[in-house]
Amino acid sequence: MTTAPLTELVGRVTKVAEEHVRETDAAAAFPVQALDELRATGLLGLLVPAGDGGLGGSLADVLATSTELGRVDMSLAMIFAMHCQQVAAVLAHADGRLRAELLPELAAGRLYLGSVTTEAGKGGHLLTAESAAAWRDGELLVDRFAPIVTGGKHADGFLITMRAPDAEADNQVSLVYAARDQLEIEEAGGWDPLGMRASDSGALRLRGRLPAHQVVGRHGDFHTIVTTVFGPLAHLGWASCWLGTAAGALSRVIRSLRGSRGRTDLGSELLLTRLSRARQRLDTVHALIGHAREVVETTEDLSTPKVQLLINAVKITAAEECHRAVDELVDAVGMRHGYLRDSPTRLEQSLRDLRSAVLNYSNDRLHLADGRLTLLDQEVRFA
Repeated sequence: MTTAPLTELVGRVTKVAEEHVRETDAAAAFPVQALDELRATGLLGLLVPAGDGGLGGSLADVLATSTELGRVDMSLAMIFAMHCQQVAAVLAHADGRLRAELLPELAAGRLYLGSVTTEAGKGGHLLTAESAAAWRDGELLVDRFAPIVTGGKHADGFLITMRAPDAEADNQVSLVYAARDQLEIEEAGGWDPLGMRASDSGALRLRGRLPAHQVVGRHGDFHTIVTTVFGPLAHLGWASCWLGTAAGALSRVIRSLRGSRGRTDLGSELLLTRLSRARQRLDTVHALIGHAREVVETTEDLSTPKVQLLINAVKITAAEECHRAVDELVDAVGMRHGYLRDSPTRLEQSLRDLRSAVLNYSNDRLHLADGRLTLLDQEVRFA
């Protein structure tokens, strides 16, 4: 996809988001106006091939768009990146009939996909499921509670993880698609968090009967989707959102400092050092995302330890470094512009939002996985 049209389309969305970002954060309200613009621009179909009516975008386009949206509103950026993750799974693993049903809706902006992977007993662990799908008269029965569903009250359809019908173990997980009108949806919890407030990620209970062809990939083989799509797209997409949020915060700080000549000592060694460290952290994350994207796009087998370690490193590093960068900026500019909610720097919101990054599929859980992967790579080769 050419850069200029994408830049223009994303600019339309960020303009709308900028107008509403303070009110959606204050009210913990979903960014409905920005989602409407994502629909109108066709960006919900960014990954859909041009031959199927979409924009024909690439992984690089998704990451660049997530970064730009993150500069304005991290909740919106995460909503978009997670939707694109779902679209990528459909493109890579849905069979012909389901693919043919969903792609026109995605391309037209009529289908915003929500992700239902969390469960009360396992958190966000993707490779196991407690709730099981069941067959009845040739249809799949779904009865699923999820404590966190980003944008669930506004999604037009859902990709839902469940234990496969007739599964013998909890790691035989299936991914199924459900349209909103195929489900009974009950709100099962509120959403009043510290940050990421506009993501509106409250709990839902979903019940319904689905046609048998609405499984994505093979029953019980969700592990393949995680390795090839969900893991890479989640970690690179989230990291791009976090990078955008921290970069937007740094940009607003720099504009504020340059606009306060005479009132701020721009030659302060302490200030300059903190600005340098913040920029260094962001350049590091940017470089790591770029390298990992190239590896994902050019490597046939993403399951090898060195590749999995790299993909996990993107998530862990971006979560830590982007939050640290903004935390240092708060110290750099002080109470008035670093801590108060009405500051034009919006550091306070950025810091709250980025605090969620290490918890969004816990860094601790990833370190445990990486420890095991490290033991499998005794030569310490890098992807």
